[in-house]
Amino acid sequence: MPSLSIIIPTHRRSEILARCLHHVERQTIADDLEVIVVSDGHDDKTDTLLKKKSWHIPVRFLEIPKSQQGVARNRGITAASAPLVLFIGDDTFLQPDTCEMHVQTHKQLHAAGHKLLAVLGFTTWDPSANITPVMRWLENSGWQFGYPTIAQHAHGFIPVKTQHRFTYTSHVSLPTSVAKRYPFREDVSLYGWEDTEWGMRIRDAGIRLFYEPTAHALHHHHIDLNRSLQRMETLGKSAVHLQKSVPEFDRLPSGWKLLAYRCAALIPTIAGKHRRAFLRGIALGSRTNPHPDPKP
Repeated sequence: MPSLSIIIPTHRRSEILARCLHHVERQTIADDLEVIVVSDGHDDKTDTLLKKKSWHIPVRFLEIPKSQQGVARNRGITAASAPLVLFIGDDTFLQPDTCEMHVQTHKQLHAAGHKLLAVLGFTTWDPSANITPVMRWLENSGWQFGYPTIAQHAHGFIPVKTQHRFTYTSHVSLPTSVAKRYPFREDVSLYGWEDTEWGMRIRDAGIRLFYEPTAHALHHHHIDLNRSLQRMETLGKSAVHLQKSVPEFDRLPSGWKLLAYRCAALIPTIAGKHRRAFLRGIALGSRTNPHPDPKP
């Protein structure tokens, strides 16, 4: 039996998926891994890659009708045979000892009496993705990887009241039994926030989030300013729609925070432009019905 099942949702990105899998092949515990790739909708290139390519690790390929990442992850969880699952993206490049760090951290914490937990690894931009100023802003601001804000919790548990903001499904592991008990919502049609909502539920179930920065990964995704602003608008719309289903969802600004957002949105900076796009998305989401948007 493998020690770790790696679940990778993908959608028509066979080239980056191949690179992701090559990084998994180079893991120090490659012999103890299984990979479950779930294609969210049919894609000929992905189908060819997974069925004809010979990998040095066990790779299972599942295909589902076009849905969204939460559905794909749930199908992957169902197929997992290892006691631990690791969620990553198809553009996540694991460093050679990352999987080993996840497995060791779970073992050490379990031995110390912490049985209900998830482990968050560290992710930063892949330098080869041509990092832009907006990508740096996204990382430092917390809108894409909020690691600077949790640096003080490295090798420790993230505070309960904020841990749901960091359940990044691009790099988080947990017991398979827990993942099966708390699946992702399958009614989220817009991009964003499904991992935060999932994080709220596992938090409320008493599952703590441990931050282990030695489990290191690179995110290979180039984002320019226009693409980032489109993504921010979508996040605003999706936040509104999710709050309609989950009233306790806390990512929409209100009261003085909303006033501060509106004031900051008037400043012609990267931050101001993003806040303006987020508010525009909130306004659009408040008067429209949810509909599928492409992943940024």
